[in-house]
Amino acid sequence: MSNGDHPEPQATANSGAVAVVGLGLRGDEPAPKKQIYSWALWDWATQPFHSVILTFIFTALYLTTPAFLSPELANLAATDPARVAGIAELTSGLGLGGTIAGLAILLLAPVLGQRADAAGRQKLWLGIGTGALILCMLGLWFVTPTPALFWLGVALISAGVVFSEIASVNSNAMLISIASPKTVGRISGLGWGFGYLGGIVALVLVIVFNQAHWFGLSEDGGLPFRIIAIGCALWAVVFSIPIFLNVPEPSLGRADRKVGFFASYVLLVKDVIGLYRNPSTRTTFWFLVASAVFRDGLGAVFTFGAVIASTVFGFTFIELVIFGVAANLIAGVSTIFAGRLDDRWGPKRLIIISLACMCVAGTAVFALVDTGRIAYWIGGLILCAFVGPAQSAGRSFLARVTPAGREGEIFGLYATTGRAASWIAQGAWTVLIILTGNTKFGILGIVVVLLAGLLLLLPVKEARRGGHPAR
Repeated sequence: MSNGDHPEPQATANSGAVAVVGLGLRGDEPAPKKQIYSWALWDWATQPFHSVILTFIFTALYLTTPAFLSPELANLAATDPARVAGIAELTSGLGLGGTIAGLAILLLAPVLGQRADAAGRQKLWLGIGTGALILCMLGLWFVTPTPALFWLGVALISAGVVFSEIASVNSNAMLISIASPKTVGRISGLGWGFGYLGGIVALVLVIVFNQAHWFGLSEDGGLPFRIIAIGCALWAVVFSIPIFLNVPEPSLGRADRKVGFFASYVLLVKDVIGLYRNPSTRTTFWFLVASAVFRDGLGAVFTFGAVIASTVFGFTFIELVIFGVAANLIAGVSTIFAGRLDDRWGPKRLIIISLACMCVAGTAVFALVDTGRIAYWIGGLILCAFVGPAQSAGRSFLARVTPAGREGEIFGLYATTGRAASWIAQGAWTVLIILTGNTKFGILGIVVVLLAGLLLLLPVKEARRGGHPAR
């Protein structure tokens, strides 16, 4: 900062000053509502993949069930050690696929995002990621309930996670083209809300179809679940169209960031090193590290929550879907309410309280496994109640420690570091299940990651009211 009233141009982490870009270009001019709602609909379009396929229905009630065990294991009693170990092998296999997906995201997403940013081709890469995600969901039609096809299901779902992340990088970038500094929070929240709402509506439709006995369709060959996957794909096709028709590219690109594929990794490393070396941005660096870990734990709560409910607590189909609706509803409401506490208490305190409560709830769920479903109804919903507030406060915290003029760069690194750590919870889940042969120990893997993120956050200095980190 200069000694005057106006900030000097900020240098990027890899040196070289940048002009005013991003949100500042629009000023206070509001974007047309058509563009805003078209952008928000993309979250609505892709949410069924996360809520219906990845979390509550396809993986939990189909892919990790006895349908994919050998007949010898599937016909054993539910409590037989051999069958329990067989189910654990399926759940750990799902975790292994997620771990590989996380590593693929680490290697690909930062570079593809940087190249799309530099060329001003976010919409193109949004289309590639969304289209590939839709193809993965369509491919699940071929995953019939036989052990030989289990890994096809894992591969398609894991690839869907990768393509979803690649698409979301560019969807988030396109927010800049429709938001101003005064509207970015409201518009971002609208997209978040549309995502929760889309998940709830999709799950309610699944309940309706189930209660109608699938309208007479045969349940042989996992047909209802395969049709659900096709339905999620068609949902994504229909509701993702508006963003491509109505939302403009966020920028024309940045020539100074156009480098070769492998040079993009060098550029990324320079950005991160620059944050650490500069005393004014070191707080931002350490928060990026801490948030990468605890955000991975937060994601694992929804990724494996339904698998735990189904394989460990024996939730029935209808119980699990109702739990999914309740979980999405509670997460959405608690996030809206926590926004007021964020302004009153500060984001760091809210994140710490949320992570601490989640660690306690997760440990209690593990300790009370033998008490039955009630333990998970209570503990699981408590976990969901704190996921959204922690995620929301994380974004708020970063905004308060981001130097003026570097918002786009810092939030880009926020996304990148999150992807860099996206294998940790998956790996902890997989390793503990493999070592113990029991899926319930995966709960402790999630708790360990949340606790690690909490401990990393404790020494990070919070911004004062003026926006500067406390010293």
